[in-house]
Amino acid sequence: MVPHLITALNGPINELEQRLLDATPVIERWFRLEWMEHTPPVYCAVDIRNAGFKLAPVDTSLYPDGWHNLSPDTLPLAVQAAQAAIEKICPEAHNLLIVPESGKLPPYYLASLARLGEIFSMAGLNVRYGSVDPALKRATPMTLPDGRKLTLEPALRQRFRLGLKHFDPCTILLNNDLPTGAPGILEDLHEQYLLPPLQAGGAVRRKSRHFQCYEDVSKRFGKLVGIDPWLINPLFATCGEIDIHDACGGECLRSHVDTLLGKIRRKYKEYGINEKPFVVVKADHGPRGMGIMTVRDVKDLARLAPTPTRAGEPSPVPPGEVIIQEGVLAGERIHDAVAEPVVYMIDRYVVGGFYRIHAERGSDDSLCAPGTRFVPLPFAGNAHLPRPGAKGEAATPNRFYMYGVIARLAMAAASYELEATDPELQEVE
Repeated sequence: MVPHLITALNGPINELEQRLLDATPVIERWFRLEWMEHTPPVYCAVDIRNAGFKLAPVDTSLYPDGWHNLSPDTLPLAVQAAQAAIEKICPEAHNLLIVPESGKLPPYYLASLARLGEIFSMAGLNVRYGSVDPALKRATPMTLPDGRKLTLEPALRQRFRLGLKHFDPCTILLNNDLPTGAPGILEDLHEQYLLPPLQAGGAVRRKSRHFQCYEDVSKRFGKLVGIDPWLINPLFATCGEIDIHDACGGECLRSHVDTLLGKIRRKYKEYGINEKPFVVVKADHGPRGMGIMTVRDVKDLARLAPTPTRAGEPSPVPPGEVIIQEGVLAGERIHDAVAEPVVYMIDRYVVGGFYRIHAERGSDDSLCAPGTRFVPLPFAGNAHLPRPGAKGEAATPNRFYMYGVIARLAMAAASYELEATDPELQEVE
């Protein structure tokens, strides 16, 4: 099922599509050279917004948890990518330990975990699931939504290695973003590969650092293919550590919101875009969909101020580090429901994706909310290779190619981000 753009495919987005198609050999060579110099994350998922006049990533997850939402047709792509990743990391590997999230695991997450295990199992590895949750004391079967079982086992630490009873893995695959920080059981694993590295964890990673890296990448890429980087890059600002209810914190936020809205208005005027600009205020760390507030005018920030009628209510954006990001409209629909593409990658390869859709949300709202549904993106098959010159519905494969390019740019930015925060590289410098 392919969604339809409410905004016609003309103007900036059509020009962008044509530029990317014309530059395909240059683009693919550029990515090849990037991966010769930089190591991509073992996997990631990128949320993309297609406004019809702008196409940009709005979030990059280094611990994707929606593998079960990918089309089964893309499974061979994922398996091949997993094989390439393992061959590069640990060619002689035969055991892989997947470390899941801690606490009570919802059915959808278990389904994703099972699909992730299947991918690496078909890539030629013995896969088991080792939990670092102190509450898990013994091997525990978990029931999947389809009735199958998945067994979680307590991870065991022995000197510089992590494993299970009678199971010694070469590589440990984290599918836990460690929101409260890395537990000691995962530290100093000098004899094994731990992927992603601990500095990718939610307690350490900052969205602002990622989007600064992405801004640098988009400028280089824009110069390469001859486009305005703004067409693929969401502007952003950050206030650092603040309490938005405090006078100083509130003033910092208002100032940055006002400045950013002004920059967006100027860009809209430059391209003749008749839309009301908006920004998204959110916590600079933590999982997607948490602590998000849409702001169309500085006056909207007044509702953040505590009032007698709202005493005790949680703030939309908690105290801490805050990022103010240019809002990108979701200009696609499936049966009148707002849709945004999410692209999944393993190593340097696009392996699939899906549309996140929500019937009760607007084009300027976050779709990470109760009631969200998922429709697989058909990335697999020759029918969806780029088709230069195609028009109308026939142009759909070209749109998917654009999604893959933007997602890989975000992955390149993530590789720079992880290098910049690698404690071992910092020690060398």
